Amino acid sequence: MKIDGVSIRVGNVLEYNGKLWAVTRTQHTQPGKGGAYMQVEMKDVRAGTKTNVRFRSDEKVERVRLDQIDYQFLYKEGESLIFMHPETFEQISLAADVIGDSAAFLQDGMIVKVESYEGDPITVALPEHVTLNVVEADPVVKGQTAASSYKPAILDNGVRVMVPPFIETGDAIVVNTSEFSYVERAK
Repeated sequence: MKIDGVSIRVGNVLEYNGKLWAVTRTQHTQPGKGGAYMQVEMKDVRAGTKTNVRFRSDEKVERVRLDQIDYQFLYKEGESLIFMHPETFEQISLAADVIGDSAAFLQDGMIVKVESYEGDPITVALPEHVTLNVVEADPVVKGQTAASSYKPAILDNGVRVMVPPFIETGDAIVVNTSEFSYVERAK
């Protein structure tokens, strides 16, 4: 399916110069003179190399349609992540770098979407939000609560996020897995 250059989003898989590329970062730029363009950082799905490309707003690029299948995360074995199909119990092993830094949010039994192209697994889409416990949070500094300020906190998976001052050690919070950011206190 062809899409405009400005319609490219993080997570899209594009066919560009005969290869499959996963979009890792985008930045829309509208210079004072000349046309708008999208600065796109992409990673070659098979080789793992990265490139930066500018797509003009009127330029068309091929977005690849991927098959999405639910899998359950089982465990990590070295640099591999083991997933199981919940109905057929078929297990697959994927390299941890397929997910990148978001692999820290994987939890035992978590259902993820494995996206494949022509039967070959390419990416893993985690749930948008996960609930984790705060194991370390800085104390509130008096006088800092009047303004909208955030403080660092370390979660039980080792990830550091910025949280509002009312969050304390032991609280459960909801975290956005793509932005590594605080969403809300868990209910």
